[in-house]
Amino acid sequence: MPKMKSNRAASKRFRLTGTGKIRRNKAYKRHILTKKSAKRKRNLRQTTIVSAVDSPRIERMLSA
Repeated sequence: MPKMKSNRAASKRFRLTGTGKIRRNKAYKRHILTKKSAKRKRNLRQTTIVSAVDSPRIERMLSA
C-alpha cells in the first residue's frame, strides 16, 4: 500500500503551535479594504486558533 499524503493545500494554510493547537490566518483581508477601519485591518493581520470542532478534520488533512 502506498504512503499516505498530507493535503498540500491544508499544509500551506495551517500550522501547529507548540502545544499542538492549529493556527490559521484570518479572512476578509484581500480586497475592499477602504471601508474597513485601520484597527480592523490591523486585527486581521494576527493569526488565531482553529475552533475545536474543526480541528479534528484539519489534523486528519495534515497528518501524512
